[in-house]
Amino acid sequence: MIRNRIICILLLTISSWAVIGSCQSETDLNYARYYTNGKQLYDTYCQNCHGADGNGLQQLIPPLSDTLFLRKNRDRLACIIKNGMDEKIMVNGKEYNALMPPNPQLPDIDIAAIITYITNSFGNKQGLYDQTEATQALKKCEIP
Repeated sequence: MIRNRIICILLLTISSWAVIGSCQSETDLNYARYYTNGKQLYDTYCQNCHGADGNGLQQLIPPLSDTLFLRKNRDRLACIIKNGMDEKIMVNGKEYNALMPPNPQLPDIDIAAIITYITNSFGNKQGLYDQTEATQALKKCEIP
């Protein structure tokens, strides 16, 4: 009887440790949510021009695989997605000057999800970009 109790307690303890050890942190869960939603939004709003693989369109549309450009312009990405862009940029040593249309209908959380997706896909690894970061960045935008 005592032996069965000890075995039962050990099994419960081991099971509890397994469940606790396999749980993801809130940050990991948020990243997964943003990334998954960002993929769906990218497919809807961005893929047509930037491509499924993020390689852009030859000399017309820049690739999203340039980690350096995305990292240097991380604070501008929300504004670019929301307001579009009509300026020359250098990406991977190539000049691009095509108009990027605005997406004013997208709420801050969707913009954050897209940024999380593009900055963690196509060879990029920049971590979570959350709604708070997008909201703060969008307050600083210069609307053309």
